[in-house]
Amino acid sequence: MEIRLTFRGAAQTVTGSQYLVETDGARFLVDCGLYEERQFKGRNWESFPFPPESLDAVLLTHAHLDHSGLLPRLARGGFQGAIYATPATAEIAEIMLLDSAHIQQEDAEFKKRRHEREGRKGPHPEVPLYTTDDANATIPLFSPARYGEAVEIAKGVEATFCDAGHVLGSAMIRVKIRRNGEQRTMLFSGDIGKWRNPILRDPMLFDKADYVLVESTYGDRSLGLEEDNAGALADAINWAVKGGGNVVIPAFALERSQDVMYYLNQLLIQGRIPHLMVFLDSPMAVRITDVFVHHPELFDEEMLELLRKKTSPFDFPGLHLVRSVEQSKAINHVAGTVIIIAGSGMATGGRIKHHLVSNISRAESTILFVGYQAMGTLGRQIVDGAEEVRILGQTYPVRARVMSLPGFSSHSDQHGLLRWIDGFKGPPRNLFVTHGEPVAAQNLAGLVRAKTGWTATVPQYKDLEILD
Repeated sequence: MEIRLTFRGAAQTVTGSQYLVETDGARFLVDCGLYEERQFKGRNWESFPFPPESLDAVLLTHAHLDHSGLLPRLARGGFQGAIYATPATAEIAEIMLLDSAHIQQEDAEFKKRRHEREGRKGPHPEVPLYTTDDANATIPLFSPARYGEAVEIAKGVEATFCDAGHVLGSAMIRVKIRRNGEQRTMLFSGDIGKWRNPILRDPMLFDKADYVLVESTYGDRSLGLEEDNAGALADAINWAVKGGGNVVIPAFALERSQDVMYYLNQLLIQGRIPHLMVFLDSPMAVRITDVFVHHPELFDEEMLELLRKKTSPFDFPGLHLVRSVEQSKAINHVAGTVIIIAGSGMATGGRIKHHLVSNISRAESTILFVGYQAMGTLGRQIVDGAEEVRILGQTYPVRARVMSLPGFSSHSDQHGLLRWIDGFKGPPRNLFVTHGEPVAAQNLAGLVRAKTGWTATVPQYKDLEILD
């Protein structure tokens, strides 16, 4: 049996997840994500190295755009197979892909006008990566795959989606390939959630697989304790209240925004912060929060207990769900300290940029990052201590207090990743360490080799592995 595995993305990078698997009778992708790092965004425009119509299927681990965001390009290129995903992921992906397409179109038009004013041209300045029509054409291709139920995606190829504990509906995908009486098992970790993550159940463990692909976003560090995160969030809010400034939180619409609301609700219940106006200024996050409400079967016991006590983190005093542009602009006229949660999480687009413009040069305000900031993103520049940054075509001095609470991330840290790997009772034929910057990926691979003696490799972009 020969299996060809090509690393089309998330190879020594944190975004752009895409793995091509080929056998003598099947061809499918696992994930089809956008690159968000500035230096790699050109890859989003590259042609697929295979005819999209030749794919049997796409297996989608979860709805974050770095895993799903190129699906409309794939469909526009001719793909008409099934996109297998959990029901919650399918619901959320529809929201996120349509929003992404809208942003692609808006950004293209904005750049066109700005470049005309400046008299310059850049790569792809006036053409959106894809349109809302492309996104709408993608939605009917989704096919639900429930946790634990095997799905035949091609002759001799079976996929099972298992709870990853990362975001609502996220999955690790176990693929069994049978040919000529032989079987190989491939396990794609997707993004692995944390144990004791708020709202969701813990990640699933596995005891065996022939080939394993494991993420390494935080493969070189610890993220600290949950209690530390809550305390640091309270300190940041109370500091801003004393100074009279705002707390601006760039947060992904999926999971991170809901997790922040969870902690804010807990701090209010405990009396550790004053009652302030909290604005969830992201129509997409608002719609995704509605999906959370529809899927309590995916919650952990702690979250279910809150719901039984009627203290939902999605409906607490002072919370305002902002939908319209007019409501978003009105936030700037609210006196006193407010908390603003807005996308995107790496400040690469969306309404967060406008709130940064209004607050980043105010010494009394706080810019609070609650997740990973990839290299080349605006968020990474701010976290790394840039004295000034360019936002919406203008340069602004950074005078606001900048804080980073990576412990709010929905990813497991190094300890959690090793805990997941320790679940295997025997060595896989190869453990491929992906979805991390080079230092993080190499660090995790080295730890695994030293601790277990397993074969653990860190593939590069476009690497092809022949698996037997």
